[in-house]
Amino acid sequence: MATVTASAPRTVLPARLRHPAVGKLLLLAVVAAVLVPLADARWASGSWPHALTVDLTEPLGKASDWIIDNRDSHPLFLYFFGYVSNAVVLSVRGVYLLFLAAGWAGVTAVAAVVAWRAAGVRLALGTGAAFLACGLLGMWVPTMQTLAVMVVAVLASVVLGALLGLAAGLSDRTHRALRPVLDTMQVLPAFAYLLPVVLVFGIGVPAAVLATVVYAAPPMARLTALGLRDADEGVMEAVASLGATARQRLLTARLPLARKELLLGLNQTIMMALSMAVIASVIGAGGLGDRVYQALASVDVGAALSAGIPIVLLAVVLDRVTGAAGERLGEARTSTPWLYGAAAAVVVAVAGRLVGRLDWPDAWVVNIAEPVNNAVDWMTDHLYSGVPYIGGTADWAGHFTTWVLDPVRDGLQWLPWWSVLLIVAALAWLIGTWRTALTAVLAMAAIGVLGVWKPSLDTLSQVLAAVAVTLVIGFAVGITAARSERFERLLRPVLDVFQTMPQFVYLIPVVALFGVGRAPAVAAAVVYALPAVVRITTQGLRAVDPAAMEASRSLGATPAQQLRQVQLPLARPALQLAVNQGVVLVLAVVIIGGLVGGGALGYDVVFGLAQGDLATGLVAGAAIVCLGLMLDRVTQPTERRVRKGA
Repeated sequence: MATVTASAPRTVLPARLRHPAVGKLLLLAVVAAVLVPLADARWASGSWPHALTVDLTEPLGKASDWIIDNRDSHPLFLYFFGYVSNAVVLSVRGVYLLFLAAGWAGVTAVAAVVAWRAAGVRLALGTGAAFLACGLLGMWVPTMQTLAVMVVAVLASVVLGALLGLAAGLSDRTHRALRPVLDTMQVLPAFAYLLPVVLVFGIGVPAAVLATVVYAAPPMARLTALGLRDADEGVMEAVASLGATARQRLLTARLPLARKELLLGLNQTIMMALSMAVIASVIGAGGLGDRVYQALASVDVGAALSAGIPIVLLAVVLDRVTGAAGERLGEARTSTPWLYGAAAAVVVAVAGRLVGRLDWPDAWVVNIAEPVNNAVDWMTDHLYSGVPYIGGTADWAGHFTTWVLDPVRDGLQWLPWWSVLLIVAALAWLIGTWRTALTAVLAMAAIGVLGVWKPSLDTLSQVLAAVAVTLVIGFAVGITAARSERFERLLRPVLDVFQTMPQFVYLIPVVALFGVGRAPAVAAAVVYALPAVVRITTQGLRAVDPAAMEASRSLGATPAQQLRQVQLPLARPALQLAVNQGVVLVLAVVIIGGLVGGGALGYDVVFGLAQGDLATGLVAGAAIVCLGLMLDRVTQPTERRVRKGA
């Protein structure tokens, strides 16, 4: 017994030391022990050393001046960008005139017919009601303007994304080369790339459409590549054995097998393009986004909802119709109903023209702005200034800033710069590979080189606080929805509304309730990111193998034990994805929070766009990209590790 007892520690200790995480941390500690004293001796400052920064103000200022001076005379602008701009203007104008020619009745009928054939009668009725609601709210013309921009932007995004996805799906080298580009496009906030687009194309529809294309094309590219790369190998081998050429294999096998991914890519592209409707209004997109932006400037919640509700209705309709079309993909359907539906839509459009009812009648408009503003005023008077015993929303915002945001920001800025890099390296390496850690560390170091170390840590503090609140609420709601189908059904329309609401609309009620500052930006970010976290958590928990759940029940496990010991461990990849998506979405809104006093990098981006300051805007935008890449790498495990953990 003595021998066994004495030998036990010698067998347990090496087993623990052989754990991959322990080995990574030990190796990182050795590297830090060598490099940290050298860095501290050379650059003793706690903040990022000034000697390691690069001032880009002068070269970016010269580039901005050159673009402005040559925009009307240089051949590149006259014979390339000029033609692109003219093509966009003509396309959007043509689609808009087509909508006006069809009239409100014709457009509603065509939309209902398309929804009917794609998704069924129920969604057709919902689509017609949604378009009629846009007219009732007095937003018919802005809705048509937004749809015209949407049609052109979505078509261009789908073509560009499909071509990039095709190249990435057929070539491993192209896939590896495109991944960092798509990652950058995904985390780059809209304000950051609006500035260079405006410098090249000026204020107007062309800049808005092209900015929307850059924002909406990555989902199509990613999902197209995913569908092509995940094609059934057995089917591909069978097609190849029949002597099909590479082109024939692509057209007859890969693309048909990837139809669901392609349609999902179209769905995501449409949703991303519509979410840009508000942001693009800053540079002259017009339409519903312009109405929301004007309401934000005057903190008019009623006017914002009058324009925001049509955007939400359009988003829900497009999401449901394209999603239902994907589920019904492959069903055998005759073309005769199409002919009847098209004929009925044409009859409705012609009848509208004959009776002179192309424009929505003013007498049918319902004004909701005044009652909504009255309700907001009542809430502000009774909730903002103070509630007995628990305090008002302004007190909550102040306490959250004092007790959470300030300590987190001050703590991050107090840490020596090399310790921040070590923490990032450790987190990224534990969840991924050394390449993941290297990418995250280089991204964080690039922020210091750009000279925006402290503002970036301020933004990071807001992101961390918002993500923490989002995950606590999102996981709790997602677990409840996964365990109760009734609760999930009741929650779904709420999540649809919150997930599709334009980002600017979130800022208006939080400013009315919480005032101006960092707390409102965090609150808006939480509400914006919460639906994605809840949906992914619910889906991940429900996708757990039923056999594992049944086995745990047969062993007498309680529901709480099943959750802790079976569902959560098996759903770990989905939960990690929820964390990753929550971080990306929170970062996007925290940046926009610069409009309402969020400060830090968001303020620099907004200031650069408002003042045409390319240096300030692009440096802050580049820092946001680096911050987003770092957070993405720290929260997104590699495919190898996900499969191994699953």
